[in-house]
Amino acid sequence: MDAVRLRRVNRWLAQGLAEKPADLYTDSPEASAPGAYRGRSHQDFLNRLTGDIRRPGCAMVIVETDSLVGCAFGFPVHSDGFWWLDFDGALPRSIEQLTGSGAVFAITSVLVRPHPHDNDVAPQLQEPLLSDHQASLGATLVNQNDRPNLTALRSWRWLGIGEVWRPAGPTMLRALVLPLGERTAVRLEGLARDAWTRWPR
Repeated sequence: MDAVRLRRVNRWLAQGLAEKPADLYTDSPEASAPGAYRGRSHQDFLNRLTGDIRRPGCAMVIVETDSLVGCAFGFPVHSDGFWWLDFDGALPRSIEQLTGSGAVFAITSVLVRPHPHDNDVAPQLQEPLLSDHQASLGATLVNQNDRPNLTALRSWRWLGIGEVWRPAGPTMLRALVLPLGERTAVRLEGLARDAWTRWPR
């Protein structure tokens, strides 16, 4: 993995690169999950990426050698808490406080080409997105049936905090968060203790 290069990509460059992440998505477990969120095709992914690129603060990080190895992209979560709309039950207070302070960044996709060093590549992708935006917490929503993706996220230190209902997508999505920094991790310690109960068996 010595030849791997990490590159930050702004929204304009991301538009020009969109086809390459879409090819990566087509080969990923996320694309083949039953009832995959917002569709499973190459074009569905492009449409979703295009929509995300238009959001204020959208950013992408890619890892490449002579070809694209992986990418992650997302956007800041507004302090109005719209990201958590239709959260099932009461949103944990620590998450609510971090959202209100503008410290949450939504990572909408982490894609890594199948490789023995997958677990090394993924953190290289997700952590710069958070630190570049001075975020204390990453957030993502995953189709409850996408067990490969859920298992991968758990291995990358993401914590399950509950479910979100999205009428336009599958019946239920799992809400996950990734604390960045020791202080945030301590605030979410209780969630970490309970996280194992929130994963599909």
